[in-house]
Amino acid sequence: MSDSSDEPADEPGSPEDVDALREQVEAKYDFDDFGPADMAEMSADEWEVAFDAESWITGPALLDRVTRDLRSRVGDRDVFARIERNDDPPHVLAYSDEGYAVVYPDGSVEGEGTVLRDVKPTVALCSMESYEVPESVPNNPLPEPEAVPEGSGELGNRMLQAIAAAQLLAGIAMIAGAVLAIAGVVGGPGTNIEFLFVGGLGFIAVSLVLFFTVANARLSDKFRAEEYRDRLRAIGLDDGERPEFVPELTPDERADEEPTGEPREERDEVGA
Repeated sequence: MSDSSDEPADEPGSPEDVDALREQVEAKYDFDDFGPADMAEMSADEWEVAFDAESWITGPALLDRVTRDLRSRVGDRDVFARIERNDDPPHVLAYSDEGYAVVYPDGSVEGEGTVLRDVKPTVALCSMESYEVPESVPNNPLPEPEAVPEGSGELGNRMLQAIAAAQLLAGIAMIAGAVLAIAGVVGGPGTNIEFLFVGGLGFIAVSLVLFFTVANARLSDKFRAEEYRDRLRAIGLDDGERPEFVPELTPDERADEEPTGEPREERDEVGA
């Protein structure tokens, strides 16, 4: 009997291994509905076998796509950041009060904080020709701090107030009826005075809970709106000043770099 160790084994990275991994990737991911969550889950090896490096979009076209996609996501409140597209040197800068990310024409990404975490999947997706990027987006989707409303859902609050008021009136009416029944003004021997008292107190309790809910919702909306205004002010929408941790890129910095279209370490980190 021959020893199985004498049989040739596929070396790592051989065509057989690559084909097997590609089949696993195609079965695992739905590329017709491929999004940032899938990109975050994808490993570096899976990325390499799933996408052809020569087909990646790079250069100014990539920066334009990243700019539009990020601004669209900011407008949808999926991302909080200020997005700047610069040509000297060419890059996209995204920053908030909690971090920043710089995207270069070759697709590499530098930065820190939550913004870097949000930008990396966007860059990877925008590098793919099959990924559709919004064509028309506002240059600054973030509102001015003073334009932020106190809250939304005022119609719902008014409806709850109306229900609470009705509950309160019903409770007061039931308790008043119980008092009048005790005094002999209304009702008779069969009047359930205990039911009127308990029911009245129950309606009043429900009305107080609803009034408290409305008050708490309005107070929470007010605090959230003020917190949002503070974050907008922190990224310079009032005075135009960036946070101190955001780097200033000089015209000669990275200016000599040309898009290579080759796989990048930052790409691998996205799927790591």
